[in-house]
Amino acid sequence: MKAGIVGLPNVGKSTLFNCLSNAKAQSANFPFCTIEPNVGVVNVPDSRVAKLEELVKPERVQMATVDIVDIAGLVRGASKGEGLGNQFLANIRETDAIIHVVRCFDNDNIVHVDTTVDPVRDKETIDIELQLKDLETVEKKLERVKKTARTGNKDAQKEQDVLERVKAGLESAISVRAIEFTEKEREEYIKPMQFITDKPVLYVCNVDENSAVDGNSYVDALNEAVKDENAEVIVLAVGMEADITELETFEERQLFLEDLGLNEPGASVLIRTAYKLLNQQTYFTAGVKEVRAWTINIGDTAPQAAGVIHTDFEKGFIRAEVIAYDDFVKYGSEAKVKEAGKMRVEGKEYIVKDGDVMHFRFNV
Repeated sequence: MKAGIVGLPNVGKSTLFNCLSNAKAQSANFPFCTIEPNVGVVNVPDSRVAKLEELVKPERVQMATVDIVDIAGLVRGASKGEGLGNQFLANIRETDAIIHVVRCFDNDNIVHVDTTVDPVRDKETIDIELQLKDLETVEKKLERVKKTARTGNKDAQKEQDVLERVKAGLESAISVRAIEFTEKEREEYIKPMQFITDKPVLYVCNVDENSAVDGNSYVDALNEAVKDENAEVIVLAVGMEADITELETFEERQLFLEDLGLNEPGASVLIRTAYKLLNQQTYFTAGVKEVRAWTINIGDTAPQAAGVIHTDFEKGFIRAEVIAYDDFVKYGSEAKVKEAGKMRVEGKEYIVKDGDVMHFRFNV
């Protein structure tokens, strides 16, 4: 699962990517410095891992990860191939969620492609290009579906109805994610189309250092513009985040954050938000060899969770021994949890909860 960073040129996308991944994507004050999408595998910050490490004292620790893709800046006309539009739009299509970086700061030394700072206009520029590309996709599909529908095919007629609603929404500048469908319609007709504007979106307001805690008028304007979108919005001083990553020690970083009135780097908040945006959650295995955070989809069953470790675990699943994270911390060890009668045995239908500490029994 991948989250793609998008936005206009020069809004801080590659700088943000560098902060998140510690990969050194080129960061320059001109458009299109990122041509091929850079992919970073980023640890998901999770204080529970450190606590389990403290209790279990394992030989090694493995965090959960999320893939972040840095995609070059889109410009007006990208849907028609302007700039490097076709390539960029194809890269976005391959991601599962969108991190949309919007410039919310003034700085005469950093060129804005539209000369002035206006986050609402910039957001709409990107939206329109993505919507136009989806409109092109749905129109091509409709041509084929209409031919079949004219023969009296009931399934094709139903699909035609759904796609025409998509087309009407896009023509009214409404993204697919904001159009109402039944769960069945979405599963059967919308998801297979992989519409770009159906992907969940997180808006990142890139602000100056002084606005890192409380935001500013640009942030307020963007929040108002997206209030009906069911989208996440976070405020991040990307330049400051870059400075934090350059500090040598944890103590130095914490002092820097405290001076600014922040509890943790904004990049950590962003990574966790992206993880949830991708519909992902974490369960743990905790033994003397390893404490590890495993990534699964929200709603996965115990056998599906076991399959993330190895396919044989899922095929031969017998049962799962489950400890709630809070119980593990409260009693301090697996043995003491068992003594207290707080370990549960769950079967194939069990829906795994975020933070479960699990041990699987299987036979193949």
